[in-house]
Amino acid sequence: MRILLVGAGGVGGSVAAIAARRGFVERLVVADFDLGRAQAVVDRVGDPRFVAVRLDATASAGVAAMLAEHGCTALLNATDPRFVMPLFRACLAARVTYLDMAMSMSLPHPVSPHTHPGVMLGDEQFALADEFADAGVLALVGMGVEPGLSDVFARYAADHLFSVIDELGVRDGSDLAVEGHGFAPPFSIWTLIEECLNPPVVWERDRGWFTTEPFSDPEVFDFPEGIGPLECVNVEHEEVLLMPRWVEAKRVTFKYGLGSHVIAVLRTLHELGLSSTVPVQVGGVSVSPREVVAACLPDPATLGPTMTGRTCAGLWVSGVGVDGEPREVYLHHVVDNAWSMREYGCQAVVWQTAVNPVVALELLATGVWSGRGVLGPEAFDAVPFLDLLTAYGSPWGMREGG
Repeated sequence: MRILLVGAGGVGGSVAAIAARRGFVERLVVADFDLGRAQAVVDRVGDPRFVAVRLDATASAGVAAMLAEHGCTALLNATDPRFVMPLFRACLAARVTYLDMAMSMSLPHPVSPHTHPGVMLGDEQFALADEFADAGVLALVGMGVEPGLSDVFARYAADHLFSVIDELGVRDGSDLAVEGHGFAPPFSIWTLIEECLNPPVVWERDRGWFTTEPFSDPEVFDFPEGIGPLECVNVEHEEVLLMPRWVEAKRVTFKYGLGSHVIAVLRTLHELGLSSTVPVQVGGVSVSPREVVAACLPDPATLGPTMTGRTCAGLWVSGVGVDGEPREVYLHHVVDNAWSMREYGCQAVVWQTAVNPVVALELLATGVWSGRGVLGPEAFDAVPFLDLLTAYGSPWGMREGG
């Protein structure tokens, strides 16, 4: 498979490090607006199959031309959500398989943002589903860890563990710490702000999708492998928009173990207007407040050497088991930063995000997975994915009782 990887940040660099160990990759074109950053990823991996190019992700025609120039049959979007739609449209125009790890952006309801959805995550992409299907092109959306692996877990639970699902509840948490930083997000601050400050979405069979206040409905969830109990709150996330399309359940939620400090920082950014993407004039320069915040924070790709702890992504499922008895399970995937740094030179969060699209690309390259249209991970057989993830050296786990 010949792949155009767009984005040479922390996740993109981890994708390259993981893909370098896999034989299905014929060529990986690492593209970034900053050619130096793309070249640094290629140099660090040192694989002759990999090349670096400069690419403007906002220019669909240029992206399509790059796909054609290198004979790529798949594009993996490792940029932040601002660039989803031009890359998505480029793949449709070029008839090339598209994958991402975060979907097109949402807009709150103009009148009732904390009760009714406005434009939801992925709406712009699903609006083109018929065009992708008619063109015979696959767009596999939300194929990171969250969304991504959690959605695979939902498919596995529905097919193998439960006869009736009451709730699919994504629960994320970590005990990660970064020496010398009071606030250092392990992934893009753009993504963190979008997820946490937008109105969270919940899905219920009788109500459909509805929204709540940010950081609503707190609960304490006990995470495995020594991470322990963390307070989790509702956060806007793609799983809630994806899972009900393919998996039968009465309720779907996403809660993130952010911790009180992170919640306080995000609230302060919002109250000061620093989460805004609307440019303001500062002297003779026009810049958005969020860009300033991002520029002041450390690059997530550089945090690994001073980071300690583990990150856990998982899905809590409740309902009726295949034996007719009540059942709760927590399907989970834990990555220790010490392991990911030792094995790949990548910090835990970006590595955990990156491994899942590489697994998916291998399944597509070998024909184990196939499809057309705009599909989420739930649309595919979960077992080959989970088996291959384990073969990559990163097994998943299941805890009975939630």
